[in-house]
Amino acid sequence: MTATSGGPTGTKRDTVAAVVRQWQSVHPDLDTAPMEIIGRINRCAALLQQAEDAPLRRAGLSRPEFDLLGALRRTGHELTPSELARETFSSGAAVTKRLKQLTERGLVERRGDTRDRRVAHLRLTDEGRDLVDGVLPEQLAYETSVLSELDSEGRGELASLLGELLGRLEGRLGALRA
Repeated sequence: MTATSGGPTGTKRDTVAAVVRQWQSVHPDLDTAPMEIIGRINRCAALLQQAEDAPLRRAGLSRPEFDLLGALRRTGHELTPSELARETFSSGAAVTKRLKQLTERGLVERRGDTRDRRVAHLRLTDEGRDLVDGVLPEQLAYETSVLSELDSEGRGELASLLGELLGRLEGRLGALRA
């Protein structure tokens, strides 16, 4: 069966293919093809994050903490907590909690706004910058090794398709929030 006919493509033997086969036996009338894509994206994300987080754990960081530090590093300038929340797709409360921990560890510095005392400007300390710069190469090496199973054409095609899907989802979900 093909994905368009409601069945798993080929004879894939991953966990999602097994789930799709089970659903097809329970509901043969339903098109389970979307599960083949969404399920695999979700499963890949979970597996990648588990392994990818190992360098972060060794550095004493959680993924969300690294995302905050990374946002400060890659933008190259101070950010407010609300800007950090937007950059990392996090809630304001979650950012506040993580920033407190990162500040206590000496990885982030706060500077008050001269015009509005309610606003804080955040930047990495030298220690925070060094930590991000030390962990990032390990993260990228892991990602490179995972993707090495695909040839360069496959990587490019996958990146393009995922970029197209993400762009459409971001546009669609952004319109729903408005």
